[in-house]
Amino acid sequence: MGKSFSPNYIGAIMTETTQDQKTVAIQTIYVKDVSFEAPNSPGVFMEENIQPETKINLSNTHNKIGENSYDVSLTIKAEASYGEKTMFIAEVEQSGVFVMNGYDDEEIKDLIAVYCPSTLFPYAREMLSSVVAKGGFPALNLQPISFEALYTQAKEEQQIQN
Repeated sequence: MGKSFSPNYIGAIMTETTQDQKTVAIQTIYVKDVSFEAPNSPGVFMEENIQPETKINLSNTHNKIGENSYDVSLTIKAEASYGEKTMFIAEVEQSGVFVMNGYDDEEIKDLIAVYCPSTLFPYAREMLSSVVAKGGFPALNLQPISFEALYTQAKEEQQIQN
């Protein structure tokens, strides 16, 4: 990728004083969808000495909603099970409206893939943890994720396939 889109880099871009000033503004951050199910409750709470397996899936989508406005969503789905039994399935779709000025198409793709989900992740992580805890399970504490590393890896895999 060649560029780092960490918040510090974005801050530097936002304070540039050039003719074509580059800015990223967050219009709003909101929860688009939340779901939780515990299909084997209350039986799962009666089990002893279980070692659950938790699978986490992430996805990032976006829609252009204005000339320079994008609605970006980060979806995190967590599924915990042991053996053949599902303990819970929780899904959070955290979204935000981002206005990007002064960027070319490639830079916008990079921002949508790295900066936007990095901004949304802490909100989605907190919501997911809260929903799981309110379902009667131990809070699910997700580790920080490097969206830049994921994006770079995806771009490299795409280049290999082409």
